[in-house]
Amino acid sequence: MFKKVSILVLLAVFMSCNLEKPTVFSEKALKEKVYNLNDEVANFKEVLEQYKGKKILIDVWASWCRDCIAGMPKVKALQKEFPEVVYLFLSVDEKKGSWKRGVERYNVIGEHYNLPKGMKKGDLVDFLNVSWIPRYVVVDENGGISLFNATDAADKDVIEALKKSI
Repeated sequence: MFKKVSILVLLAVFMSCNLEKPTVFSEKALKEKVYNLNDEVANFKEVLEQYKGKKILIDVWASWCRDCIAGMPKVKALQKEFPEVVYLFLSVDEKKGSWKRGVERYNVIGEHYNLPKGMKKGDLVDFLNVSWIPRYVVVDENGGISLFNATDAADKDVIEALKKSI
């Protein structure tokens, strides 16, 4: 009986740890190198610091992702409803040319950075646990994560996080 209870307790602890949603980015994630449309390199922390004091909607996407492209009109609707928010698009395209053509082709308006290792490698995608895109994350004015995981830009949790003031 003791063994069964111990195993259940361990499972409960393990599951609760995996379900926790971080409220800050890990140091490793913040050190991830990203590239802007001009091929200038920065780490993710430097990118976030540019927008300190503003709310940020991060959209993890790729030019080859049908769901990402289908979700762009929802993001454009958010941009109209919340014009004060910074829209930070992180592409997981492994080919910079494809990413840049995608930004232009789909008229993606916002701040653009590329994660050239794709969605399977890298400290930032590991931290975000990116297993599906599009992926939306909302960062508050102090740089904290107020919404960690949404896959639909029209999700009520995205809208609530954008409306919420700190």
